[in-house]
Amino acid sequence: ICLMTSSSAATSDAIGVLLADSNRMQAQLLTSALRGHPEFHIITCPMDTVSILHAVTSKLPRIAILSLSTPANALETVMTLRRFHLSHPDIPKVLLVDSCDRDLVVSAFRSGARGIFSITDANLRLLCKCLLRVAAGQIWANTEQLNYVMDLISEVPSLRVLNSQGTSLLTPREEQVVALVAEGLGNRDIARELNLSEHTIKKYLYRIFEKLGISTRVELVLYAVNNGDPRHAEWLAGASRIAPSA
Repeated sequence: ICLMTSSSAATSDAIGVLLADSNRMQAQLLTSALRGHPEFHIITCPMDTVSILHAVTSKLPRIAILSLSTPANALETVMTLRRFHLSHPDIPKVLLVDSCDRDLVVSAFRSGARGIFSITDANLRLLCKCLLRVAAGQIWANTEQLNYVMDLISEVPSLRVLNSQGTSLLTPREEQVVALVAEGLGNRDIARELNLSEHTIKKYLYRIFEKLGISTRVELVLYAVNNGDPRHAEWLAGASRIAPSA
């Protein structure tokens, strides 16, 4: 059951904010703190998908805050964020955390977050600024968090190809070649991405075809779709630290 609260000074043009937090005391403190800001109208509910969707059905908010209670609940919180985003992609979402690492930042933004706010490093005024900015269509992230996202964008994708026993069939560099082929890149573009020659890429493809028992790029893409396991790359395009060719 959702608890509906709002500022007594709230007006019809106030920004509706959904606060999803399973820590009732923290939710009450945040609600009380935001009560002095008439630009917001606060709706609170527990931090789970059913409660959030019910709250949104009752009253559509302009923005949502999802509070991560403990690091142990990070995966569950991100999954809830993702389900909420799939159901209501137009509602901007802010993840409220005590602290966060690279994996949490990347997972949160991949799952639909438009901002990450650390309650340990900031104050209420900054939180209000965050909500106003995100509600206006902007992104809220600090420099470290933005660097995590930029590093992810610049990574060469890697696709682990497994056999029926779960054993990797290809070398790490071959996995990168497969991932780039699966993205539709030609040999020249793959060579440029990996800072290698086209001839070397052709040699990689020949070995990959031989190992997988296929003969065309179409077969390779289909094989990758059915047997691939995406993972973070270990090397950056054009970087000096290059994987061994073996």
